Amino acid sequence: MITKKNLIFLGAPGAGKGTLAQILCEKEKLAHISTGDILRAEIAKGSELGKKAKHYVTTGGLVPDEIVAEMVASRLTQPDCKPGFALDGFPRTIPQAELLDKALAKIAKKIDAVVYFHAGEELLISRLTARLTCKKCGSNFNRIYSPPAKEGVCDRCGGELYQRPDDSLETAKNRLKLYNEQTAPLIPYYRSKGMLSQLDASMSKDKSYPALLALLK
Repeated sequence: MITKKNLIFLGAPGAGKGTLAQILCEKEKLAHISTGDILRAEIAKGSELGKKAKHYVTTGGLVPDEIVAEMVASRLTQPDCKPGFALDGFPRTIPQAELLDKALAKIAKKIDAVVYFHAGEELLISRLTARLTCKKCGSNFNRIYSPPAKEGVCDRCGGELYQRPDDSLETAKNRLKLYNEQTAPLIPYYRSKGMLSQLDASMSKDKSYPALLALLK
């Protein structure tokens, strides 16, 4: 039984936070919150925030942090977030974290824990270059960390798995460089607030999930 249910998952690309977030949310009936999904949903339904975001998306610009933070806060007021939620991929910077704090205060919610998925760079690169994506449903697998039950076949829909062109060594190194510059400063930021719990993300999925549950008791 976990007691910490309003969560931020923090870690480099390839650390496995998305995989464990999905498992945790399915088992504990929490909402798995991705900013990409929120943006697409708000734009699709034509909300005021969606209209603002669409202007930036269609002109090739980045959606301002203020709008993204408002969208996240709005999403967290929906009924499926009442039991709890896991924010996966947001905040990405300290300014975003500060805006999120303000947005959460307005809706009388707070973060219970920030789980930092720690893994060495060599392991992260090996995982990032071993990712497999389903052509049919878009599910992600990993030859090292979370392989499919049957090679080349999606566990979820039976579709064909393939390696995307952007899962190259050069792309992996660039993604980690960007993470170290922009997102890694959130580690000391949340540690100083006494909110950070560290998970050894080098463990296999069958070991890392029980370790995650232990952190959230």
